[in-house]
Amino acid sequence: MTPDENDLPDPADGTTPSDEADDGGSSGPVEAVEAVATAAQDAVATAAQDIGGFIRAQRIAAEVSLRQLAERAGVSNPYLSQIERGLRKPSADVLAQIAKGLRLSAEVLYVRAGILEERPASPVRDALLADDSISERQKQMLLEIYESFRRENTDAKE
Repeated sequence: MTPDENDLPDPADGTTPSDEADDGGSSGPVEAVEAVATAAQDAVATAAQDIGGFIRAQRIAAEVSLRQLAERAGVSNPYLSQIERGLRKPSADVLAQIAKGLRLSAEVLYVRAGILEERPASPVRDALLADDSISERQKQMLLEIYESFRRENTDAKE
């Protein structure tokens, strides 16, 4: 059984003659996938610009040069510049290094980059995140323990 000639794609544009005949205004599955892909790319680009602008604002507020922050964070100067301009989206590890260089909580950058969801404010969380005498890893461990206790107590009440 050979395919109907009307169903073969046109090599020039990837459409079939039957696609062209259907002028009902509805988009096909290819267009829907392309729209979703474009929206996802736009979201990633926006997140990269948002986190980059936020990092730049924090760096300027801390009166730290681009070169100094790159050195503190252990990343190259050009790479950090690309992050700040929204050309690159940093990994969670790089964000943690930048946060350490800026003396911020990594969680702040994770939330800003869309890696973590923002949690409701808590005086205990705020105090832990503000404490400079413990490492980022220790802060995260304490926060995980604290959150597990809160969940356990919430479950017990219900």
